[in-house]
Amino acid sequence: MSWWGKLVGSGFGFMLGGPLGAIMGAALGHHFDKGLGNISGFDIGDQQRTQAAFFTATFSVMGYLAKTDGYVSRDEVAMAEHIMSQMKLSQEQRKAAIALFNEGKQADFPLDGALQQFRKECSRRTNLLQMFMEILISTAMADGTLHNEEAKALSYIGQQLGFNPAYIEQLLNMVNAQQNINSSNKPSLSSAYTVLGVNKNTSDADLKKAYRRLISQHHPDKLVAKGLPEEMIKLANEKTHEIKSAYELIKQSRKK
Repeated sequence: MSWWGKLVGSGFGFMLGGPLGAIMGAALGHHFDKGLGNISGFDIGDQQRTQAAFFTATFSVMGYLAKTDGYVSRDEVAMAEHIMSQMKLSQEQRKAAIALFNEGKQADFPLDGALQQFRKECSRRTNLLQMFMEILISTAMADGTLHNEEAKALSYIGQQLGFNPAYIEQLLNMVNAQQNINSSNKPSLSSAYTVLGVNKNTSDADLKKAYRRLISQHHPDKLVAKGLPEEMIKLANEKTHEIKSAYELIKQSRKK
C-alpha cells in the first residue's frame, strides 16, 4: 500500500503524530491524537512515513510562506496548483494539498514544531531537506519578486532545517537562475554557471564534479528511496533537466 493509503487507511491515520499529524488531521477534518505517533511500528525514518511528512510539510509550509508578505498572490497559488498538477494527485490528495496550503496560512500555524518534526523525520537525509527548500523558494519567486519578508522567512526555515545562511543564499541564487533558464529562449551563460554553483574560472574537471554532485543530489530514484513522495518524481526530473541544460550550455560555450 502507498504512503497515502497508509496515511488515510483504517488504523493508519495516526502514523505521523506530532505537529505534522495534527496539521494533516485538521486538513482532512480528523482529530489525530499526538500521542499515537508510532502506531503499527512506523518508526522515525520509515520511508512511507517520511513521504507522508514531506507531503504534509511541503504544502502547509508553502501556504505559510505565501502569506508572509501579507498577500497571497495569484502566481503563488498558481505555483502550488502547478506542483499539484505535476504530481498528478488523486482527487482526495489534491483536496488534502489545498487544505494543507490553507492550514499554513492560519495565524496559529505551528511553524517551528512542524519544521522540527520534519527535520527529525528526514533524519540525516540532507538531499530531501534541500529539495524541500528548493520547492519553497520556487513558490516564493513565482511572482517574479522575492519580497523581504519572504527572504527572511526562507532564511529562518532553512536555518531551522540545519542549513547555514550562506548555503541558503546559494540555493536562492540557484533556483532564481533555474527559473531564468526556463523562462528564456536564450538562457544566459551566467545563469548556467549559477545553477551549477560555479563560475567561469572553474576548471573543466571541477565543473564536471559540480555537475555530477548536483545530478546525484537530485536523482529521482535516490530521492524517492530516501522518502520523497513518488508523486514528486516529476519535480525531481525537472531539476535534473535544468542541471543538465546548464551543463550542456557551459560545455558548448567552452568549445567555442
